[in-house]
Amino acid sequence: MKSYIAIGAILSAIGILFGAFGSHSLKSKLNPEQLMVFDIATRYLMYHAMGIFGIGILAYSVPESVVKIPVIFMLVGILLFSGSLYLISLKGFSKLGIITPIGGTAFIVSWVLLAINIYKLP
Repeated sequence: MKSYIAIGAILSAIGILFGAFGSHSLKSKLNPEQLMVFDIATRYLMYHAMGIFGIGILAYSVPESVVKIPVIFMLVGILLFSGSLYLISLKGFSKLGIITPIGGTAFIVSWVLLAINIYKLP
């Protein structure tokens, strides 16, 4: 579906923007550990932005019910996993570290649900 492709493309652009911002503007402002956390957030944002983009392409060949919930879980994962890591690295909100694994779990659930849904297809 084109909305998933558009969402994936926009999130990819944001990931590239954040990656450039991190490597150019934050190098002198964050310590190495904070930069590493920022980089992890950006990598996982990009992985799942491309996942959503790919699911958008896949959605042209499978029923929407196969892909809708996995995309929602990926978006939740991006928000919770990458979002919490961005706040931890930029603002020092270390207590948000308890949210990060929930986002990671959402990523795992999204991929497993996609696999199950694809496997169930005739």
